[in-house]
Amino acid sequence: MSDNYSLDNRPQRRSLILAALMLTMMLAAMDSTIVSTAIPHIVSELGGFTKFSWVFSIYLLSQTVTIPLYGKLTDLFGRKKILIFGINVFLIGSAASAASWNIESLILFRGMQGLGAGSIMATVNTIAGDIYTVEERAKIQGYLSSIWGISAIVGPALGGALAEYVNWRWIFLINLPIGALSIYFITTFFKEKIVPVKPVIDYKGAVLILITLALLFIYLLEGGQAWAWISFQSFALLITILLLTIWTVSTERKTADAIMPGWLWRNKTLAFTNLAMAGMGIVMMGPETFLPTFAQTSLGIGTIASGFILASMSLGWPTSSALSGKLYMRIGFRDTSIIGAVFVLLAFAGFLFIPRPQPVYLLVTDQVLLGAGFGLLSTPSLVGIQSMVAWQQRGVVTSANMFSRNLGQSLGAAIIGAIFNNSFLHQMKSKPSDIPDSIKDIIGTFHSSDLVESSKEFLRGAINISMQNVYLGLVFFTLLIILCLYIVPQRSAKDKTLIDTGR
Repeated sequence: MSDNYSLDNRPQRRSLILAALMLTMMLAAMDSTIVSTAIPHIVSELGGFTKFSWVFSIYLLSQTVTIPLYGKLTDLFGRKKILIFGINVFLIGSAASAASWNIESLILFRGMQGLGAGSIMATVNTIAGDIYTVEERAKIQGYLSSIWGISAIVGPALGGALAEYVNWRWIFLINLPIGALSIYFITTFFKEKIVPVKPVIDYKGAVLILITLALLFIYLLEGGQAWAWISFQSFALLITILLLTIWTVSTERKTADAIMPGWLWRNKTLAFTNLAMAGMGIVMMGPETFLPTFAQTSLGIGTIASGFILASMSLGWPTSSALSGKLYMRIGFRDTSIIGAVFVLLAFAGFLFIPRPQPVYLLVTDQVLLGAGFGLLSTPSLVGIQSMVAWQQRGVVTSANMFSRNLGQSLGAAIIGAIFNNSFLHQMKSKPSDIPDSIKDIIGTFHSSDLVESSKEFLRGAINISMQNVYLGLVFFTLLIILCLYIVPQRSAKDKTLIDTGR
């Protein structure tokens, strides 16, 4: 703990703080899923169908690019102020989103929500690292991970129900009482004391990082949609990003108190753990993006059932996360993470060998195994890097871990989408004549009454082959994750040595 920082860490307070952290995490987690099923109602009232994807994209963009900044601010000003500030920004954005009068205003206010969510993502796990020991953190990460699992199941159903039977605006208004309760718990029970020091804030680095990351995410989110990957716009934006990256790195190397300090990337454990987390973000997007489409077309099951197949991953994740502590206390952080990555590899390879048509129970089993792998992979990686630094750097390393995973998810959406789409377009070169030349809605086309059964069988086969190629790609990226983890030096969970963070 820092000399200028103290924390009221009594067990009864920790339980109440954990409840507040779980409530806060629910805000960010639920808002990632609750909007999806309400989009038809939103577009019907506000219009702007061609822009609705930005309702999701702007939230992810503003959340991710601010995570490193918030992480640094928590180390400068303490966790409590930054978290409460972020929750308030999130709630203002929620109320404003509920009052939106057109799609453009909704996109703007969703961006404000994302700015608040960035603080939540950067701070909640950092506070958990502050108030719990290395031995306890795995169990706590299991609790926090369970929020994402619950949100994956409850969010879409709740969003659809509110939009259908009340009003879509309530998907945002429901955040207000949850957020108010969270602020009350944090304000009342989370007592930290910081001796005031004059902070040195890297304003230039912060601006450069935000602009660079914002352009990178726009490139990833809009590439292949707003413009072709191979186009003047794409190359011009990519060159701009590269030049800004060089400028940002050069600036941060010369800055004493950088937002993204050089020691984050010079240390082999931190650098390759974050690369592994970026890889995890990439592979997470495979099932999340295409498994429901596959289930509804190839297997012929409904929307709700396909959602439950995807959400079954959340059964394995919090369980293995909570149990990982016993394992990493015995064999170390790296080896536990490698075991998790091997589970992920087995899950992806297992999908390739499930006999066709795939029985639903085998798909569910495969998803549970995948979730168990992610839990064993992510929790020891986070707890491991948190144990290597003092309080003054814990916010930075935690936010770097969260940022790496979010960046990986954005990369994954582009990469996995390219694999599926290129494979599917290749299959469509020999399509029957009654299948449209351009398919924007695979599920709608598949269930169209205009298609004969043989054409539906052709589409089913094209989707099957495309999914096989997606999972082959996921196997490849998982092998890269294992390689990154293998390079990470082994570290015992009982090792209290802190790394050198000097320039």
